[in-house]
Amino acid sequence: MSTVGRSGRSGGSRWRGPAAAALLALCAASAQADSVKAARFYEDALKRFERQDIDGAVIQLKNALQQDARMLSVHVLLGKALLMRSEAAAAEVEFSEALSLGINRAEVAVPLAQALVAQGKQPEVFKLPALVPEGLPDPVRKALLLVRAAAASDLGEPSRAQAQIDLARAIPPDNADTWLAEVPLRLRARQFDLANAAAEQALRLAPANGEALYQKATVPHVQGRLDEALKGYERAIAADPRHLEAQLARAGLLIDLGRDADALAQAQSALKLAPSEPRALYLTAVLAERRGDAASARSALKAVTAELDPVPIEFIRYRPQALMLNGLAHFGLGEMEKAKPYLEYAQRQTPNSPLSKLLAQVYVAEPNLDRAAEVLDAYLRAYPGDGQALVMMATLQMAQGRHARATALMQEALKAKDAPEFRTALGLSLLRGGQSGDAIGELEKAFQRDPRQTYAGMALVSLYLRAGQTAKAVAIADRLVKQEAANPTTWVQLGVARRSAGNLPGAREAYQKALQLDPQLAEAQLGLTRIDIAERKFDAAQVRLAAMLKADEKNADALYEMALLSEARGQAAEVQRWLTKATDVSSSRNTRADQALIAWLLKQDQAGAALEAAKRLLGKAPDDPQTLIAYAQAQLANRDANGARATLTSAARRSGFGADPLAQIAALQLDARDPAGAAYSLDKALQTAPQHVGALALSSTVALQQGNPTLAEKQARQVIQLRPQLALGYTLLADVALARRQPAQALDALRKAHELQPTSGSLLALMRALGRQDGSGKAAQDLAERWLKTHPSDLAAWKALGDAQARAGSFPAARRSYETALKLRPNEVETLNNLANVMIRQGEAAAAAATAEKALGLDPRNVAVIDTAGWAYHLAGNGDRALQLLRDARLREPDSPEIRYHLAAALAKAGRKAEAKEELDVALRSTAFESHKEALALSQTLR
Repeated sequence: MSTVGRSGRSGGSRWRGPAAAALLALCAASAQADSVKAARFYEDALKRFERQDIDGAVIQLKNALQQDARMLSVHVLLGKALLMRSEAAAAEVEFSEALSLGINRAEVAVPLAQALVAQGKQPEVFKLPALVPEGLPDPVRKALLLVRAAAASDLGEPSRAQAQIDLARAIPPDNADTWLAEVPLRLRARQFDLANAAAEQALRLAPANGEALYQKATVPHVQGRLDEALKGYERAIAADPRHLEAQLARAGLLIDLGRDADALAQAQSALKLAPSEPRALYLTAVLAERRGDAASARSALKAVTAELDPVPIEFIRYRPQALMLNGLAHFGLGEMEKAKPYLEYAQRQTPNSPLSKLLAQVYVAEPNLDRAAEVLDAYLRAYPGDGQALVMMATLQMAQGRHARATALMQEALKAKDAPEFRTALGLSLLRGGQSGDAIGELEKAFQRDPRQTYAGMALVSLYLRAGQTAKAVAIADRLVKQEAANPTTWVQLGVARRSAGNLPGAREAYQKALQLDPQLAEAQLGLTRIDIAERKFDAAQVRLAAMLKADEKNADALYEMALLSEARGQAAEVQRWLTKATDVSSSRNTRADQALIAWLLKQDQAGAALEAAKRLLGKAPDDPQTLIAYAQAQLANRDANGARATLTSAARRSGFGADPLAQIAALQLDARDPAGAAYSLDKALQTAPQHVGALALSSTVALQQGNPTLAEKQARQVIQLRPQLALGYTLLADVALARRQPAQALDALRKAHELQPTSGSLLALMRALGRQDGSGKAAQDLAERWLKTHPSDLAAWKALGDAQARAGSFPAARRSYETALKLRPNEVETLNNLANVMIRQGEAAAAAATAEKALGLDPRNVAVIDTAGWAYHLAGNGDRALQLLRDARLREPDSPEIRYHLAAALAKAGRKAEAKEELDVALRSTAFESHKEALALSQTLR
């Protein structure tokens, strides 16, 4: 059992949990019965899988899911079985479900990547947070890197593919796989010597390997040394008679050599191995056509299309051979419309006609911006000086969020012609890329040279307002209105500037002028609504918004403002309802309602719902930094630190140099245990805002984590100098003192912090410091008890007191503290889990199991609670339930020796001694866990 009161996840604290109602306990009894049935189906499926009865295993695993759809082990094994049956999409579903239920990603990373590649989802292999190689065990990381290499190669990124192979090869031991993966990459780059060297090295490591012999033969084949290649394929087939690729290559080569009879025999041999193989069928069609057998040729071509047509084109989008094969087959059958998409897919990499500009406009109108960008990019490679195409491309890149690319394009255009409209486009691209300082310069130049550059003027107004320069913003807005008095948009801009400057009557006047020019202008109506809310004229705002929604019930902006109005009125339920409606109708360019909904759900402790909302937002705007920040916050709330790290890295790279968002990203990176990522973000922030208190404080924390206490102290003192009234700087100094093993200085700093800002947080920090000085924990307990006399409703203090009492072995007192905490918040998972652990220590295993089960009902993915419940059931004699829970916990946190010991004990009791010994052997690699002695004793009984 984990140490009482320790913080962190299992292997750390297991003192977590909320209270539950009696009705929940009654429901749990039925759920447990289903879980026991599910566990039995799983054990039978595992035996079938081990003896290669894959179909039988799938049936039993589906039976298990009917009983308990949340069993991690079932989803994992079912995914592997489905992948073996070539049901890649279904396998992906199972692996994704396991991840959503909280499995450790190392358990599914490789098969999930393989399932994605099999479906033509190669880009997802690099986008999914679960498939980031860093942090995975070496064998898993090596296998995943090779899958990523293949995916990168499919995507036409040979350098990236080779980099993946090199990373895999650096992981011992060396084997043939990494060298075999390199051969086709080198061949595509026409680096024949390197391809041959890689094949030779593979053969040195695996002399009789059929795949190595096949890859070796591909080198002379590509070079045109056909006789040598033919002999090589024959050696590969001799080593592995079932090597399909070698058979197909030999058949094709024999056709090239005019040996049709031998080619037909080889193609038929391949069809015996794979009766529906499209390439073999196509070869037989070629041979039939050669001998004048049109009927057989047509029959073979129909067989090709019958195999490939049912496959979604996305599955083979990175398989040019398959695309061309089906296109040619349909072409040969005279089915031109069916041939078109396959041939178009296969030929898209080289479009460079001047008509590309027109075609790009067609794609934009569809709208299909990605395709338009592809067409224009190819055209600009052929005609790099076409200014019109450059402006089109820059506008398109900005629409897609690729602001750096847009900036480069406009800088190139300005070399040919220094036009104000080009400078406006450049300024806007810099602005959207986060380089607001440079953007202001370009926009000011454009607006000064040509005041008709309205977009430049409006962008300047926004930039000045963002910088707090309201006078400049109002001045530019006034100029815009004078130049374009009949333009209602300029009046709206003036209203925004005046409202920001605090001139509400002037803002109202500007918005009303805009409505005189355009009575339906939504921006002006919304501006008046915001003024109504600011002036607490809620009924007037309600009437205005209701009228807008009557005219257009899908007006996302009006729906969003309804949520703000509801919040101002204190109507919490209405806030979520209006935000949800707004997100349903919002586009990818208007995501503020999505952002607000995620924040609201997190505030309401609805982590699962927040994650689903964040996923929907990510689908709308996958490259937007604020979207990525919101998604990472939801991931962290759902305990997906690995996913959050990858998301935040992407957010930091896509952000500009604004200190506030970068500091926000850095704080989240620290929550996700990524100090290196946080350091990168903070360095960017402090470059432009060296006195940003938040960034300095976070940077001090990062410096300490990276072993630089001198820098950490310097930055902590800067914080104190900038904000002497805050506890923050002294808390940072305490951290530095602790890192230097100066507990007395740390205690002094924390006392100062608590004196400046006495809060629960400062109390808990001071308690921890006192606990380090006083092994008995009495001083910390006394401090908490004094605080609770004046703050009896401080939940965190009651929990901290219970933890301190439990660590000191005062279990009756700890139990009373936890029970008091539960009266304050009945559904607090951590407290209920801690209470269950105290009950275990008091010898009340059955009561502990019931208590932990209540916690599990409220937080079924909490690995500490799962482990606590499983161990309590084991001690209470309920082996089936214990085994199910402990298997689940082990899959979620395989690095925890404590969990592995618990599972081993349950397995041993169930008679699965071999599996128990495997778990125990891994657990005993560590000595730093609470039950180490018990684990050693159990291992003696399993020898």
